[in-house]
Amino acid sequence: MTRNPVLTFTDKGIYCPAGDFYIDPWRPVERALITHGHADHARWGMGTYLATHAALPVMRHRLGDISAEGIAFGEVRQIGDARVSFHPAGHVPGSAQIRVEVAGEVFVASGDYKIVDDGLSEPFEPIKCHHFITESTFGLPVFRWAEQRDVAAEINAWWAACAAAGKTAFLGAYALGKAQRLMTMLDADIGPLLTHTAVENTNTILRNQGVALPDTVLANGELNPKDHPRAIVIAPPSALGSAWARKFGPQETGFASGWMAVRGIRRRRAGDRGFVISDHADWAGLVSAIRDTEAENIYVTHGYTDIFTRYLNENGWNAKVVPTQFEGETLDQGEEA
Repeated sequence: MTRNPVLTFTDKGIYCPAGDFYIDPWRPVERALITHGHADHARWGMGTYLATHAALPVMRHRLGDISAEGIAFGEVRQIGDARVSFHPAGHVPGSAQIRVEVAGEVFVASGDYKIVDDGLSEPFEPIKCHHFITESTFGLPVFRWAEQRDVAAEINAWWAACAAAGKTAFLGAYALGKAQRLMTMLDADIGPLLTHTAVENTNTILRNQGVALPDTVLANGELNPKDHPRAIVIAPPSALGSAWARKFGPQETGFASGWMAVRGIRRRRAGDRGFVISDHADWAGLVSAIRDTEAENIYVTHGYTDIFTRYLNENGWNAKVVPTQFEGETLDQGEEA
């Protein structure tokens, strides 16, 4: 792999010398370009932030009073000697891939992404480039996602069974992205949809941006569960089994995550059910996205980096692992997806 003149990988983050900016830095820097609002990509302490208009409201909610500017998808911005544009990543609403061009050399930093159109996020847009930075959260052939409608049918059948048995269904999902995607998949005829405060705060932000979401009821300390029979509650995974959750009485818990594809992980969780759905690309999605970029040089940042990089090198790409502090999808945190 030849040395890339556009972006370099530093202990602060992905750096563009020509524009003097970083992409999703994990240490404080003067100028940060942010792919999306999840905590491992949008961190506090930067001098200025640039993100899509759709990503900024959640970032401001999480990070507080920051100096930030929005940019439209596809808008070209000249920063120093670099031409920069943001393109849909399909991960969560507002998520972007960042295209950087310097002297005709094109680099795309994809952040987190999925190529399936979930009906909520802006659909993934393949961008032609010479160099492509990719995640590999689910970079093993075992990870292959089912159709969204099939997962929806599975979740709704479980919810209906819980309701018929007089139990509240608790579904663990990250507050930004996954929770809202699940809401659009649920059958409101089964019962009411309740949300944890962290989820409902994000719902409010997205609704204020014009994102259409189903009606929800805030399940805060003032709510009486007896007033909402047959309910399903969407909450961060960390809230399942908590004192707050136990006040709902008889219940079943489910986890919605790509990790539910691994039988051993499903067994180790305390939940009753696991539903395989992710806001990250599966194995086929990763390979397809990389192929569509027509890039020769691939940089793998987080996930099953060694295995996925070896596969790419064995199949015609120039690939290398790049250490970062991005985390991908976990089962215990409340914000990532």
